[in-house]
Amino acid sequence: MKMDVHAHIFPPEMIQERERFFQGEPAFQTLYQSPKARLVSAETLVEAMDEGGIDVTVVFGFPWRQEALARRHNDYVLEAAARFPNRLLPMVCFDPDGSYALDEARRGLEAGAVGLGELAVYEACVEERVLARFEDLAALCREKEAVLLVHANEPVGHAYPGKAPMGLKFYYELARRTRGVPLVLAHWGGGLFFFERLKRETQEVLAHVFYDTAASPFLYHPQIYRDAIEMVGVDRILLGTDYPLLSVGRYVREMGDAGLDEPLQARILGENAARLFANRLA
Repeated sequence: MKMDVHAHIFPPEMIQERERFFQGEPAFQTLYQSPKARLVSAETLVEAMDEGGIDVTVVFGFPWRQEALARRHNDYVLEAAARFPNRLLPMVCFDPDGSYALDEARRGLEAGAVGLGELAVYEACVEERVLARFEDLAALCREKEAVLLVHANEPVGHAYPGKAPMGLKFYYELARRTRGVPLVLAHWGGGLFFFERLKRETQEVLAHVFYDTAASPFLYHPQIYRDAIEMVGVDRILLGTDYPLLSVGRYVREMGDAGLDEPLQARILGENAARLFANRLA
């Protein structure tokens, strides 16, 4: 099985009139004000899955500040998963710093979502408050046997839209506070896995953390696959395409460039994710 754990879909009205949703949503405007930034429907995603040989994709929307927008988008994702059973696994998405976050998380999980994601805070925040809210969300995931998927990014290097200001200390503390819940840190966890080589505490705190490959070709050299396998093993590395940002073929080529053999590629391309989401796969 080939499985992608990181793809975004949008309702038709958001695709057709994106500018209408910029007001009060600075992160959405920053990420999608360029017409080159694609927004796609569930149908377009499934077509791309068929072309790329992907069997199942975990899908989600956007972490809207406004509850009404988050609710509308999450409803679309849940409806899309119902229209494409056995192909799409829905996650519920929202601003984790929003006052409505816990209620929307519960609503989505009780409606059939497999987890919460891609949760992101793209701007400066009161970090302790956000971490406390993540603790509450993690408790809900523990209750519902759900997965938590969180945006993370490298703290150095070039600037780009959507690069959050929090450092790796934030994501490490997030991992500490969510132990007992499967936590997927997107975009290789911003490189957090490098610190699993430090000392016993680090390995214990990060033992439940998975790392997805979303946007890897834009951020890292292909050697990242070898480095990650050496430091954490292959079993906690998951294919995330960040579609429609990139297609699966780009990731397969980079795995080849890194010298990964077919068995290693197969685990990253779906076997690991299939185990993680085994309770939700037919």
